[in-house]
Parts: sequence; C-alpha cells; structure tokens
Amino acid sequence: MEVRVHTESYGAGAGLARRTLRSEALLVLALSLGASAVGALISFAGSLTRPGALKDQAATLVGSQAPGRPWLDLAWQLFGIATALVPVALVAHLLARERVGMGSIGFDLTGPRRDLGRGTVVAAAIGGTGLLFYLGVRAAGFNLTVVPESLPDVWWKIPVLIASAAQNAVLEEVIVVGYLLRRLGQLGWSPAGALGASAVLRGSYHLYQGVGGMVGNMVMGVLFVLLYRKWGRVGPLVAAHALIDTVAFVGYALLAGRVGWLPTA
Repeated sequence: MEVRVHTESYGAGAGLARRTLRSEALLVLALSLGASAVGALISFAGSLTRPGALKDQAATLVGSQAPGRPWLDLAWQLFGIATALVPVALVAHLLARERVGMGSIGFDLTGPRRDLGRGTVVAAAIGGTGLLFYLGVRAAGFNLTVVPESLPDVWWKIPVLIASAAQNAVLEEVIVVGYLLRRLGQLGWSPAGALGASAVLRGSYHLYQGVGGMVGNMVMGVLFVLLYRKWGRVGPLVAAHALIDTVAFVGYALLAGRVGWLPTA
C-alpha cells in the first residue's frame, strides 16, 4: 500500500514562531525565484517599451557566457548551475532543522522508478500542449520568441543543456511547490490560497517570455500543485519538469533552422 506524505496540515513545526517562518520563507524567495520574478517583470517592461513587436524580440534561456572561449564558457555554465541550486540546499537545511528532511516534501530516493514513471506521463501530456500554446500566443503577439539555447557547437553543449534542465526542475519544484506549500500551510493559509500563491509565483518569474509564458506556467503551476497534493511528492514533478526542459533545450539545438514551424531569433 502506498504511503503518502502529508505536507500541509500541521502546526508551526520545530517550535518556530510564525514570524520566524514568514521571514524565513520571504528570505528563501528573495534569494531565488522571488528575485527572478522581480527581474522578469523589469525585463518584460523593457520589452514592452522597446520598438518592435514582442514576437520580433528574443528571450534566450541558456546562452553563451564567454563567446569564443569554450573552456571559460563551460566554467561559467557549471558555476551558474551550481549557484542556482544553493537555495535548494538552504531549504534542505531548514527542513533538517525541523527534523523532517527533504523526505517530507517527497524529494528523496524512496521511489525513483515510480517518480520517473509518473513524471514521464505528465511530461508527455504537457509537452505537446505547451508547444502549441506557445506557438499560438507568439503568433498572436503576446509572447517573445523563446530561444531555448544559443550555446556554441562544442562537446559539452548537450550535457550542459541537460544539467540546466535538471537544475531548473529541482529549483522550481522544491521551492515553489514542496517548500512554499509547506510553509504556507504552517502559516495558516487555506489550500486554495496556497495553490494560487504557488501558481502566480511560477507564472511571474516566466513573465520575461511574455504574457503567454506567464499564463501557461500559471496553468502548469495549478496542475503541479494538484498532483503534489494527490501524490505527496515533488519527485514526479521534478522528473516531469526536467524531461520537458530537456526536450525543449536539446530539441531546439537539433531542430533550429532545420524545420520551418520552429521560430528562431
């Protein structure tokens, strides 16, 4: 029989006051995706005030950090991936302080095959729909042209793209779903309010892509919260997100300029 981890109905945890938990959550977000949301808003404002239609502007997700210097570029890529995961390490520390650990949000190795299987099904369901939605909102003028990668053709290109996809997945699902829902539950938020906060946060840090990127990710955020509550684990969501981003990054690297339906910058 499957055992689910209940993550949203409990007291303050580890004897910490609500003020402490509130401050902690705000600091974690300020160091990670909350800051990204503010940056995305500023970036989108810049896009709106720049001459030309949104679809004629580009939002590059993984780009070169040192053009023409592949080894330095690789060092910067790995540095960026590693430092982006520091907030996840902080969350692990904070949950360990509560004596519950990352297992309380279902980010562990207790069921890797089950998590991967569920994640694969979710990725397959979302991937194609998401692509069609992006093409539609871009054509309608609500979105920038998303360029998943613009790395040079070097030996480390595909491994770095896969590592970047995994980093995105771990960072977003651990913080925006597992950690945030746990803290909001401890702070007395209603299930509907916590779902809305998680979905809006996910959409907001994708606003740099345009209104379509924000709305599409908010819808994905609602679905992911519902699945998290059903399964009690972020593991399947991490797997799904990593697969979606891997297909987007690697697929773009292989198909850009070779097929007519894929927009390029």
